[in-house]
Amino acid sequence: MNVYFDNASTTKIREEVVHEISSILKNCFGNPSSSHSFGRSAKSYIETSRKTIANILNCEPKEIIFNSGGTESDNSILKSAVKDLRVKHIISSRIEHHAVTHTLDELELQGINIHYVKLNENGNIDFENLENLLNVDNEPKLVTLMYINNEIGNILDINRVSILCQKYNVYFHSDAVQAVGHYKIDLSSLKIDFLSSAAHKFHGPKGVGFTYINKSTKIKSFISGGPQERGMRAGTESVHNIVGMTKALVIADQNMEKEAEYVRSIKIKMIDGLKSLFPDIHFNGDSGDMHKSTYTVLNVCFPILNEKASMLDFHLDLKGIACSKGSACQSGSSQGSHVLNEIQSNDQKKFPSVRFSFSHNNKMDDVDYLIETLKEFISS
Repeated sequence: MNVYFDNASTTKIREEVVHEISSILKNCFGNPSSSHSFGRSAKSYIETSRKTIANILNCEPKEIIFNSGGTESDNSILKSAVKDLRVKHIISSRIEHHAVTHTLDELELQGINIHYVKLNENGNIDFENLENLLNVDNEPKLVTLMYINNEIGNILDINRVSILCQKYNVYFHSDAVQAVGHYKIDLSSLKIDFLSSAAHKFHGPKGVGFTYINKSTKIKSFISGGPQERGMRAGTESVHNIVGMTKALVIADQNMEKEAEYVRSIKIKMIDGLKSLFPDIHFNGDSGDMHKSTYTVLNVCFPILNEKASMLDFHLDLKGIACSKGSACQSGSSQGSHVLNEIQSNDQKKFPSVRFSFSHNNKMDDVDYLIETLKEFISS
């Protein structure tokens, strides 16, 4: 039996999206920058996609910029904020995705002041400390905090952060890769300057995403070249991927409430099953709290010591269960999760932690199989 519990890493593309992409690949091969009919046809697909996404997020089409995904989006916003907005201070947390933390390391070497907000033991930000950091001086600042943590599933009170940023006239960027397509986002009411997304996190194709850039915020193209994307991102657009992403987001938006309810039931069953098997089990961050974490992620610290602990990942993989030790970008790394290293106690770090992440493609039987597999593992 094969069970896929690694949806925070990437999701299975929907059949409807595959069909949409195939149709574009077969029938629309023109360069969208060309002025002839083939180019105009390709361009029309891009602009229709832009309007559709803007309508779902309740913003203006010109505020949506297509790109290759979350990593490019995070990099471009942070570096452009420094270059074009003269940002001197960036406020973030130590449990952001590496697309943010590694970029901040680069910027710090260039003389940018990087400040990390304090976190509580579950990985939630200290809002009093955040406000103190915002109120340090009058130099241009940017706050970059992810909407939903990709490893422990904690949900940021993004509206509260946006209100604070507005109060102190500070730019605000959020990596919303784990939120778009899973939660309703209204950018007309949310006071935010930049938002990052990636299609493959909501059952779309890999290698495509978009950045929301508030129309009042003026930055230049991160990639030099042609005038594509209203001069905001040079390079010939990936028409089929953009159309596929849009199709995936439309379906996700239409089915959001129904699918979220179902996936939530999968996570609850998993929590109950693990608690029955391991009464002293620990859920990292807020991932075990259905009110404070996303319904798609459960990060589990197993009370298993000695040589058995090192075999847990291997055993699960051997049994056809796909999951992750930490962020997908660290899979196969011997260094462990920087997120868990930041929030776990020394005692908790002695135990193996595994991230399970869910989608509407999972079944209740998948959870039963996992629990039975773990029973077999601890009794062997």
